[in-house]
Amino acid sequence: MANGLRDEGLLREEEKQWLHVANAHASAAYADPTTVVADCYDLELNPGARSWFKAESTPLLEMTAAYLDLLDRHSIPWMTLRTRNPGRLVYEDAVQVVAVPHTYPDHWPFRPAR
Repeated sequence: MANGLRDEGLLREEEKQWLHVANAHASAAYADPTTVVADCYDLELNPGARSWFKAESTPLLEMTAAYLDLLDRHSIPWMTLRTRNPGRLVYEDAVQVVAVPHTYPDHWPFRPAR
């Protein structure tokens, strides 16, 4: 969402500079899933695929606070979602996963016992 604000020309110059530095730091510190699994966000193969940060990835989660502050300053709503089962995993590393969300009923993991 922060990159979207930048791409739409909605950031002030100092925000654009901060975002450039923050994104460069994140890219240097953490793998971009698409560099490992090129089609992990492919709309046909993995519709709705989203990144999830692992709960134990404390430094990564702390890093997101500044991005969330930026969204707040621009009145962009966001929410925290937590799950132990985000869907069908298409990528995983030490700090994050990319998952295709469950669809009902095909992938719903909570079927009643028979």
